[in-house]
Amino acid sequence: MSEHTEHGAQVGTDKSTVADTGGAAGAADAENSLSAENAKSAAIPELVIISGMSGAGRSTAAKCLEDLGWFVVDNLPPALIPTMVDLGARSQGNVAKIAAVVDVRGRRFFDNLRESLADLDARNVTRRVVFLEASDDALVRRFESVRRPHPLQGDGRIVDGIAAERDLLRELRGDADLVIDTSGLNVHELRAKLDAQFAGEEEPELRATVMSFGYKYGLPVDADLVVDCRFLPNPHWVPGLRPYTGLNEEVARYVFDQPGAKEFLDRYAELLQLITAGYRREGKRYVTVAVGCTGGKHRSVAMSEKLARRLAAEGVETVVVHRDMGRE
Repeated sequence: MSEHTEHGAQVGTDKSTVADTGGAAGAADAENSLSAENAKSAAIPELVIISGMSGAGRSTAAKCLEDLGWFVVDNLPPALIPTMVDLGARSQGNVAKIAAVVDVRGRRFFDNLRESLADLDARNVTRRVVFLEASDDALVRRFESVRRPHPLQGDGRIVDGIAAERDLLRELRGDADLVIDTSGLNVHELRAKLDAQFAGEEEPELRATVMSFGYKYGLPVDADLVVDCRFLPNPHWVPGLRPYTGLNEEVARYVFDQPGAKEFLDRYAELLQLITAGYRREGKRYVTVAVGCTGGKHRSVAMSEKLARRLAAEGVETVVVHRDMGRE
């Protein structure tokens, strides 16, 4: 990184020297004015801040964005994020997308991050926060598999460090644009999720993930909205339908032939129109709609497919994920 050095001009006593100096000063003023104008018109890069629980996959997320052409800075102190954005703006378009991985381990770092985000918002910088998390059980297994302590456990146990970090990051998680629960994801599945969100050349107004799930396997932690389809008769108890999933035409027909199924779909799709319109107004870019039934195999799968089509018809870029299909 080069630094600009100011050269002092030697001023003489004769008029010609003064005139030359004045001309040089005028040229310098013009150059400085032009530089200031160029700085104003410099393209401010997009910014993604990757944070979340230790062991939840921050490094994998960083590598994924790097492969997609983002300029990635790992373990960047939060106070330096605005400086990084300024440097990117002066790169003449060479650094158009910056991803900063923030490891928040202390109260001071968290305060600095909050101040940096406020600074970026005041300057109208387009920024998104991606928060990675996982269940306590998953995090404990990961730390034990690599035989490393949690950075915040001190003299306590791994679960103590996890609890301290979760408490420290609670506010940041609430402000995140995208929350990804990696408890049941392997490296390839996490990369696929990030590819789906960041691989496009143009950022859509709103991206939705419609996820079917089974209540007996637990609620999806990263769900923004939860829909319960257990009020519909279960195809599991129909011998001819039991082996199939909600992707099967006969199963889907059975589900939507039940009283209230089509009406529920229509009304909830209308509700989603209101919600997605509000999300757009508030600048929210991602939403996860979780659709549940008992096992996540029949009713929730069929309903998820229909809801996803309705959202796509409204101009929402939609991805369908069937979390628990095939687990039985």
